[in-house]
Amino acid sequence: MEGKLKAIFDLIRLDKQYGTLLLMMPTLWSLFLASSGVPSFRHLFIFVFGSFIMRSAGCVMNDMADRNFDRFVERTRERPLPSGRLNMRDASAILLILLLLAFILVLMLNRLSLLLSFVALVLTGIYPFTKRYIQLPQFFLGTAFGWGAVMAWAAVRNEVAWPPFLFFLATMFWATGYDTIYALMDKEDDIKVGIKSTAILFGDYTYIALTILFLITIAILLTVGVITGLGHLYIFSITLVTIGLLYQVFQIRRGVDRAGLFRLFKSHVWIGVIVLIGIVFDILVG
Repeated sequence: MEGKLKAIFDLIRLDKQYGTLLLMMPTLWSLFLASSGVPSFRHLFIFVFGSFIMRSAGCVMNDMADRNFDRFVERTRERPLPSGRLNMRDASAILLILLLLAFILVLMLNRLSLLLSFVALVLTGIYPFTKRYIQLPQFFLGTAFGWGAVMAWAAVRNEVAWPPFLFFLATMFWATGYDTIYALMDKEDDIKVGIKSTAILFGDYTYIALTILFLITIAILLTVGVITGLGHLYIFSITLVTIGLLYQVFQIRRGVDRAGLFRLFKSHVWIGVIVLIGIVFDILVG
């Protein structure tokens, strides 16, 4: 029983919550901005816990889709499904429980948020299969990770508007960038097994592509600040983020080993946190 429980925890990446935090950040940007810096405890709980649940469900979907590929990739061959610690029936049951929990959370929101949640489910389900057919699967990860911004705004204001859609767009470019860094760790194995990724697509020009992706992200975030009236503290946070992102590009241009790439990827959690701090402080203090 203990071994089974450990396998379930590994399946949902319980000990690796940087993915949950990356998913959560755009949602919180939108939630705090829509709530004038002070969201209700109910909304905060729903979207924080919901981020954990949906990221866990996304991991299960991803492993179910990739189980026949993961066994040939060094980083993933010991995951529960390819290693045989869990089977597809186990994974399906876990996924069903997670989706049921997510649905219960969504039922606590308004009707518009409920409708938008079906888009989130589709985006989450599509991503694992894009790696087989499309050279830009990271782009689809960005859509899944950014949609929470639209839902959070709708939950607070019962409308859709430009700021959350801009956060959604910013996350598409940002996530494409940081997941490209993540994909660089598996580049050689992915080529062997036929998995597609932006790390393979961009090749020797990855650092140029990252520069473009990150600058577009910054431009969109600055646009949000302009149209919502955010001021100097928000601009300062975006300036810090810009320096951090460009420094990462510089590092990758020079060459980074596998451990270094993983550190760069995980540091994007702090990128999201800095943006969030900029939003909250600018609203409450600025």
